[in-house]
Amino acid sequence: MRSALKTLLSINPATHFNAYAETCVSLLKDLTKHCLITEGSALHGHFIKMGMSSERYVAIKVLIMYLNSRKWADANEIAREFNGFDPVVHNCMISANMQWGNLDEARRLFDEMPERNEVSWAALISGFMKCGRVKESMWYFERNPFQNVVSWTAAISGYVQNGFSVEAVKLFFKLLESGVKANKVTFTSVVRACAGLGDFGLGMSVLGLIIKTGFENDIAVSNSLITLCLRMGEINLARAVFDRMKKRDVVSWTAILDMYVEMGDMGEARRIFDEMPERNEVSWSAMIARYCQSGCPEESLKLFYQMVQEGFKPNCSCFSSVLSALGSLEALRAGMNIHGHVTKLGIEKGVFVGSTLIDLYCKCGEVMDGRKAFDSILDKNVVSWNAMIGGYSMNGQMQEAENLFNIMPLPLRNNVSWSAIIAGYLDCQQCDKVFEVFNEMLLLGEIPNKSTFTSLLCACASMAASLGKGKDLHGKIIKLGIQSDVFVGTALTDMYAKSGDIESSRKVFDRMPEKNEVSWTAMIQGLAESGFAEESLNLFEEMEKASSIALNEFMLLSVLFACSHCGLVDKGLRYFNSMETIYGLKPQGKHYTCIVDMLSRAGRLLEAERFINSMPFQPETNAWAALLSGCKTYKNEEIAERTARKLWEIAEKNPAGYVLLSNIYASAGRWKDVLNVRKLMKEKGLKKSGGCSLVEVKDHVHSFYSGDGTHSQSAEVYKILELLKNEMHDLQNVVHL
Repeated sequence: MRSALKTLLSINPATHFNAYAETCVSLLKDLTKHCLITEGSALHGHFIKMGMSSERYVAIKVLIMYLNSRKWADANEIAREFNGFDPVVHNCMISANMQWGNLDEARRLFDEMPERNEVSWAALISGFMKCGRVKESMWYFERNPFQNVVSWTAAISGYVQNGFSVEAVKLFFKLLESGVKANKVTFTSVVRACAGLGDFGLGMSVLGLIIKTGFENDIAVSNSLITLCLRMGEINLARAVFDRMKKRDVVSWTAILDMYVEMGDMGEARRIFDEMPERNEVSWSAMIARYCQSGCPEESLKLFYQMVQEGFKPNCSCFSSVLSALGSLEALRAGMNIHGHVTKLGIEKGVFVGSTLIDLYCKCGEVMDGRKAFDSILDKNVVSWNAMIGGYSMNGQMQEAENLFNIMPLPLRNNVSWSAIIAGYLDCQQCDKVFEVFNEMLLLGEIPNKSTFTSLLCACASMAASLGKGKDLHGKIIKLGIQSDVFVGTALTDMYAKSGDIESSRKVFDRMPEKNEVSWTAMIQGLAESGFAEESLNLFEEMEKASSIALNEFMLLSVLFACSHCGLVDKGLRYFNSMETIYGLKPQGKHYTCIVDMLSRAGRLLEAERFINSMPFQPETNAWAALLSGCKTYKNEEIAERTARKLWEIAEKNPAGYVLLSNIYASAGRWKDVLNVRKLMKEKGLKKSGGCSLVEVKDHVHSFYSGDGTHSQSAEVYKILELLKNEMHDLQNVVHL
């Protein structure tokens, strides 16, 4: 743009008018491309002053500028200045109205044309397709007198854009029968249709036609072939197509880069990025986005700063990725800096940047700022609505989430919206509401997605007597055919294990085609906590031998728990001592407590006490409780007294600790100490919460608290209990006789 302006100033219009006019038009194109309407309007004024605005080609460029900026009044004024009907002007007006969704106006302009050319018909066909009005588009296609490759391609690519891959392929066959020769855009669209259908054989047949017609070296065609190969899992073939390309563009490099991202090889993806001969804003944004999507927000930000340092200007997509990365890191201050920058650029009200701003603020706990970002978005879409509903949900503000969900436009409401509400109630541990919302979702005909089922199964795992609900969900999952998904399979494994059905848990786990570290952890932990300690350890050893899964702290905690309950003390100590040296994991408080429990169960009480005293941080109360329990089992009064004194010290620092201390003494059978603690609690005004029993009857969970008579059927319940007590007493007397 600067060079065009510099050239313009160096030309004398009096002597070199044509060169001056061409430079003016070139500058106008640049201003239109960068949406600089203020500068463009000023240049238009200059054209009028110089008497150039009456030139047809200049006037059309000015018209296009105003249409691109949606300055309809100015555009109509320019159109009226043309003497009589001009098909180019009408076609520009039709295309612009189609682009901005003014379909009725576009149709009106088309209908009033005294004569139409192939561009007029193609503009209407492609325009209706882009707006999802497929039937209307095909109505015009069938009546189009110009059945050339442009109109055929507009219809075929429109079908593909709208997900009608079968219809696109059928229309392509008709094109071949008609004798019209396909062009590179046609072939690109047909290959995309083959990828959408997952029909690799058909794609290879189309490839034969591509080679026959000489389009195999076209960049766009080659890019679509790479995408087809990747969709079919033909990674080597995709790489071969890429390697034989004489020219490659950003799409080519990004496609092959995505291949390595999908394979989980971010190192190779980065190497491909670094090899790119030319990088523009799009390629930088693509790599930054891939890091963010792959759970590497730090790398995403490093690359963003490198991009800026090298003089590239981030686009909307790039800013969205960066804000998303900052949200994942909960980096509020840095996020606010980026917010200020996008505000200066005037793009903060766009739906993509605005939605990631909502996500950033809500993840940082600043929900009000998130709502301000939501309210400022001009054209809200399903992503922005879901981001705000999810933001309220993740911060426990369920009333606000539900209020927003209820006013969300029905056409925009989807299963992601429902899942956000369900996940919010799950986080708030309101499991009854989870299933209430789910039932409402089903009644309205919405099909749950994988995320919804994962949340529901987690709710089942944390609810009393929920096995029946879990089995019902399992049936729905099988019906929808999503039981092979790794996240759904893991949630099912965990649900069955926590509901006490370890056999079903193991069956689900064994049938999973893909397992990640969470899947293995759920099964190992489920076996250990269900009393199958040996099976838990065997599974862990099997995983170490047969899988490349990286161990995590929860997995090793389950292993230590299993060793404790199997009495495998030396083995447990070996695993504990290997955590940092072999597995690269720093032991946490729970791991130390598990070792104390293991030593105490084995009667190695002095060793357990020394282990507690050597811990690098303050031991958990449960560690002392485990030692005290071991002292009761092995009748070691000396260590028990020292442990009891330590527990008293902990309780005195935190008054709520007296309740825990009372429970610990009770479990250790030290009833005299229990009475002393409860006496002290009474003096301090502390109360112990009553015990609670949960009973499920006909899908409804009833809660009963110790000494509580508030249940609606308390009288009947206590009457039956009294009856059972008397019968048991009578039966006991009969046995003694």
